[in-house]
Amino acid sequence: MHESKLVMVGVNHKSTPVEIREKLAFTASKIEESSERLASSGEIVEHIIISTCNRVEIYARVNDHDLGISSLKQFVADFHNLKYEDLDHYFYSYRDYRAVEHLFRVSSSLDSLVIGESQVLGQVKDAYNQARSLEATGMILNQLFEKAFTVAKRVREETSVSEKGVSISSAAVELARKIFEDLENHSVMLVGAGEMAELAAKHLISYGVKTVYVSSRTYNRAVSLAETLNGSAVEFEKFADEMHRADIIITSTGAPNFIISKDMIANAIHKRKNKPMFFIDIAVPRDIEPEANDLENIYLYDIDDLQSVVTANMKEREKEAVQAMDIISGEVQKFNKWIESLSVVPTIVELRNKAEFIRKSELDRTLKKISSLSDEDKSSIDQMTLSIINKILHHPTTKLKKQTQTEDGHHYMKAIRHLFHLDD
Repeated sequence: MHESKLVMVGVNHKSTPVEIREKLAFTASKIEESSERLASSGEIVEHIIISTCNRVEIYARVNDHDLGISSLKQFVADFHNLKYEDLDHYFYSYRDYRAVEHLFRVSSSLDSLVIGESQVLGQVKDAYNQARSLEATGMILNQLFEKAFTVAKRVREETSVSEKGVSISSAAVELARKIFEDLENHSVMLVGAGEMAELAAKHLISYGVKTVYVSSRTYNRAVSLAETLNGSAVEFEKFADEMHRADIIITSTGAPNFIISKDMIANAIHKRKNKPMFFIDIAVPRDIEPEANDLENIYLYDIDDLQSVVTANMKEREKEAVQAMDIISGEVQKFNKWIESLSVVPTIVELRNKAEFIRKSELDRTLKKISSLSDEDKSSIDQMTLSIINKILHHPTTKLKKQTQTEDGHHYMKAIRHLFHLDD
C-alpha cells in the first residue's frame, strides 16, 4: 500500500551550540553532493535540506518512519565525518503532521531566534528551489513546501507578528517615526561610529532619511563610514557646532563621561529655532547629560529606554504568534486531509481489482459448465455480474473517500484493508 510517510530531522539555535551547527552546515555545493547520496538511499524517497546559520533541517518522504529518521541522522554524521554518538542528543525529529506543523512554524518565522523575522522565509524558498533543481523532490514535498509559503503569507497578512521592531536599531527608528511621522528628507548625525549606531542609521536611511553626518574620534573611521552611508564626515572637535543641522542624533562613543551637555543641546535647539531634535544615546556609559530631556522639543532616549520598547514589542509579537498558531493548526489539518485522501486511492483500486478478479474467476468457471449459452447471453451475464460488483462497492468506496477527510479516516481504511484481506 502506498503511504506518504513524512519525517524531519534537524538541529537549531535552541538545541545546539553554534560550534556544532557550524560543523553540520551544508553549503550549496555540499547540498548537491549530499542530494546524490540521499537519492541513492533505499529509505529516502524525496528530500529537502535547509541550512542556515540558525538551523540545519532535512525534510523527507520515507518508506518507514523509524528507519527514515535514523538514516537521516546517520547521514548527517557521516557526511560531515563526525561520530553519530556525539551528535544524537542534539537532534530533534518529527513525523507526519508534527513535521508539517514544524515546517509551517519555521516558514512563518515562529521558530526563529527573533519571532517574526522575515529572512527565514527566503532561506526556506531557496532550499526548496535548489532541491527541485536537483530533482530531489516529488509531489508530496512540492505540495508541502508550496503550502508552507501560502501559510507564511497568511500569517504575515493576517497577524502583526512581524511589525513591531525587536532590535535596538529598529526600536530607535520606531520612536523616531513617532516624533517626526515621516522621516523623508530628515537628517541624522552619528557621534561615534559603533556598529549599533551604524545599523540604526541604515534603518533610518531605509525609511527615507536623506542627509547623514558622521563624527568619530578617529577621523578616518568617520570618513569611511560616511562613504558607506553616502553622507559626510565631521571632525570630532566640531560636532557640537554642527549638531543643529541634524534632526536625529545617535551617540555611541566609548567616552567615560558625558560628551554632550544640556547647554550644548540648548545652543543647538536655539540655532534650529526650536525645531524638535531626537537624541538616541546607545552608549554605556551614557554620552548625553540626562537633564537635556527637560528642554522643550528635545526627546532623549538611552539604551534602557530602547530596551523597554524592544521588550514591549517582543511581548506584542508573542501575542500575535498565538493567533498565527491558530492559522497554522487549521492549515496542518487541511494538508493532512489531502495526504489521507492520497492514501485511500490505492486502497480503492486494490479493492476493485480484487473484486474484479473474483468476479472474472467465478464467471469463467460458471460459463465453462454451461455450454449452451450464446455469445449474447454470455455478454449479458458478464454485464450483470459487473453491475452487481459496482453496486456493492459504490457505497463503501464513496464512504471511504469521505471518511479519509475526517480525523479518524485512517481507521476506516485499515478496516477495509483488513476485512477484504488486501494486505495478504
